[in-house]
Amino acid sequence: MKIGQALKNIYQNLFFSPLFYWIWGILIIFIFLGYWHPLFYVTGKYLWLIFILLSFFDFIYLLTAGKLEAQRVLPSIMSNGDENTIQINVKNSYPLAVHLKIIDELPVQFQKRDFALNLSLKGGEKQTINYQLKPVKRGEYFFGHLNVFAQSPLKLVNRRWRTGQPAKTKVYPSFLQMRQYELMAFANKSQYGLKKIRRLGHTMEFEQIKTYQKGDDYRTINWKATAKHQKLMVNQYQDEKSQNIYSLLDMGRQMALPFEGMTLLDYAINSSLALSNIALKKKDKAGLLSFEKRIHSFIKPNSGRQQLHQIFENLYAQNTGFLETDYEYLYYFVRKNIPTRSLLMLYTNFEHFNSLKRQLPFLKKMAGKHLLVVIIFKNTELQSLLDKPAKSKPRIYHKIIAQDFENQKKKMVKILKKHKIHTIYTSPEHLTANSISKYLELKSRGVI
Repeated sequence: MKIGQALKNIYQNLFFSPLFYWIWGILIIFIFLGYWHPLFYVTGKYLWLIFILLSFFDFIYLLTAGKLEAQRVLPSIMSNGDENTIQINVKNSYPLAVHLKIIDELPVQFQKRDFALNLSLKGGEKQTINYQLKPVKRGEYFFGHLNVFAQSPLKLVNRRWRTGQPAKTKVYPSFLQMRQYELMAFANKSQYGLKKIRRLGHTMEFEQIKTYQKGDDYRTINWKATAKHQKLMVNQYQDEKSQNIYSLLDMGRQMALPFEGMTLLDYAINSSLALSNIALKKKDKAGLLSFEKRIHSFIKPNSGRQQLHQIFENLYAQNTGFLETDYEYLYYFVRKNIPTRSLLMLYTNFEHFNSLKRQLPFLKKMAGKHLLVVIIFKNTELQSLLDKPAKSKPRIYHKIIAQDFENQKKKMVKILKKHKIHTIYTSPEHLTANSISKYLELKSRGVI
């Protein structure tokens, strides 16, 4: 049984390379030419013998001279919509150099059938290689085995090692984006998409006296301190803290529209996570409400240490049910469960003006008691259509229709502003930066 199993392993894991078959074909031509001239026959016979001996040496070398070890190192969790690094550690215990082709059995979500890594290792060498994966859906991802194909220096025979155990990891909302925007917000880096906000007002809670900087409100100049220090000094006031910041996630079918592989809902989830993190860092209270025909989840605002983790885990499990959103139910739920004035960041998408018109009465009622910000997505595919010149009648018709859709979106923004509802009209890729900028702007103006 052991001999049979060994032969089976050899049959399954040792096989000839394409180079072997090329040389084989050339030698067969030599032998056929030997029927017309004996020189071809003699040459082909000796070449055939040398070729068989070299192939046998290659075969025995790969079978007995050493082995290859490979191990995949997965992150415990992966970040949705970001490049995640996968690490593979490889060790060559053969005395001579080998050429490797590593095929990782990737999760089905990536739909990659031609993934391969190529490298060469010297005898006894260890090497670490990294590659990037960008998931676009949340959930569990299953990795299979590592298939390592080795060739000796002669490259006549290949041997396969099937190593590494199948592994599982989870793709969560973008925590990499969350950390990135946290650094940007507190560094006030406008070049990364976050606007520098000049403070328009302040609370009456005094913090300290500091040297005047360009952009400070001249009304806060402390003239006594200025006279004492012989330079302009200003009073600095603390931001309002412990404000309630809610992310309202529309789970309706309109949020299932795709953009670069990700749904609008996933963009909204990534943005709400980053915004909640910034709000908690600013000492505000972050909460979450996801809704559709019914309320999917409701997390009351809190500023405790576990609040971000609770929001993080809750967002991981959110999915659309492809139903029509019930804003009337949302309004009555907000009125009953959110009694104090709060900032409501509503992530939704209205594609037609009539759809907004039906929901406008409920939005106006929520805006009457809370500070409501409605986030509407730009249709970037329509924008690319508008930018292209129309040189045929069908193109002209398509462009007119696209322009009508674009005008409807702009009309929605005007109507919302008319009813004192703040809006963010943004492309999905800039959603997080624009949402955080809006929060910081409202906070600096003291309207939260």
